[in-house]
Amino acid sequence: MTLAAKIGEAKIVEERESRVRRLRAAAVPYLLLLPAVLALVAVSLYPTLDGIRASLHRFRYGRDMGFAGGDNFAIVYGDAVFWQAILTTAMFVVLVVAIETLLGLLLALLVARELRYAGLIRVMLILPMTIAPVVVGVIWRLLYASDIGIVDPLFQALGFGAPHVLAHPVTAFLGLVAVDVWEWTPLLFLIILAGLQSMPQDPIEAARVDGASALQTFFHHTLPLLRPVLLVAVVLRTIDAVGTFDQIFVLTKGGPGTATQLISIYAYNTAFLFNQYGRAMAMLIGVLAFLIVLMTAAVRLMRRASEKIE
Repeated sequence: MTLAAKIGEAKIVEERESRVRRLRAAAVPYLLLLPAVLALVAVSLYPTLDGIRASLHRFRYGRDMGFAGGDNFAIVYGDAVFWQAILTTAMFVVLVVAIETLLGLLLALLVARELRYAGLIRVMLILPMTIAPVVVGVIWRLLYASDIGIVDPLFQALGFGAPHVLAHPVTAFLGLVAVDVWEWTPLLFLIILAGLQSMPQDPIEAARVDGASALQTFFHHTLPLLRPVLLVAVVLRTIDAVGTFDQIFVLTKGGPGTATQLISIYAYNTAFLFNQYGRAMAMLIGVLAFLIVLMTAAVRLMRRASEKIE
């Protein structure tokens, strides 16, 4: 073999090894992502696909009786109780998200200032969020209890009658709203606080130099800059609030009557009390489709808001 041939062969080998190294380097990120992808498929994608399959099958006493087509969807969407649960869920979500966003914004604006003991205040504010929802339900069930709770005696001490929160439809619903606000306002607070701290300060300082009041600075500068963060917070909390289950199951199980029966509770009862898995899955697939549409619209709004700021 001539010297030129040997040099050519060495170059080919070197190029091949270089190509292999590049392929390995390019594959490393995907290999690192593989465990997370497999976990996501196991806990999210597979249950969703199995739920879609179940929504198209007929079940009797928990046994799969075969393909049913769209019968489950027709039965569910013709069910007055289903629409009542949807209405109750919508009222619950709108109330808790609105109150939590407002409180989270106010608390974030307060804590964003250089206050004394600001670190301690932040820790105290986020504590409710760190408690498991089931434990939160147990705590508030004890607080609302007519015999050993403190809510009824507190109202009586203030000169009002004992509300017996969980015994009446309206007070039970408002009591659940209060529990959710107490637990999840810290999430909105943290998201909005992070947005405030990462927000550019030049426009705000310029407005102050120009003599703008605190309210004018907030509504004309702070709030527009904070709008994308608020949209993210509201969308995340809305998606989470639609699936609220633990606290309601522990506190009221959807009662009294159907006053606090959210779609999550109704689907649970349909699946595990009446063994109608197909109908329960049809309900939840419909809710999932609505949430996907909501998320798509929210992402478009966030992009538009970001483009306006830029």
